[in-house]
Order: sequence, then structure tokens, then C-alpha cells
Amino acid sequence: MRTNGAEEAKLVKDSNGTVLENGDNVTVIKDLKLKGSSQVVKVGTKVRNIRLVDGDHNIDCKVDGIGQMGLKSEFVRKAT
Repeated sequence: MRTNGAEEAKLVKDSNGTVLENGDNVTVIKDLKLKGSSQVVKVGTKVRNIRLVDGDHNIDCKVDGIGQMGLKSEFVRKAT
């Protein structure tokens, strides 16, 4: 079966190489400082129901206590 180029380009992998999909739950693997704020997303923070997008930050999500933000897939791992 053939896939088109758009589907292949949207293949997003976490830090362990596991393919991520819309609606997955992920865990942050590194403390992330928020640009323009003194807040930090701590290691181990669980993020539910992610949405994959194109761009520099390829995950859109809502983090409890912080709100809407974008994450890079290299700083998360898929939660089991």
C-alpha cells in the first residue's frame, strides 16, 4: 500500500523512537523552562491527549497548572 508524502512527513517520534499519534499520553523527560516566564515544566509531568502539528514544536497540548503550550517530541516519551 502506498502512502502519500504528507503522511510520511507528519511521522512524529518520541525520545525513544516510538511513533506518536493524536490523542496519546506522554511524559516529560527533562525540566523545561518556559520562555518569557519563571515557570518550569518539571520532569515526570504527564500530558494527556496531545495533538500533532507541523512546525518547530510538533506537539500542541494543555499542561495542568500552566495551560496551552507547544512541546518538541524529543523531550517527551509515550506513557504506557
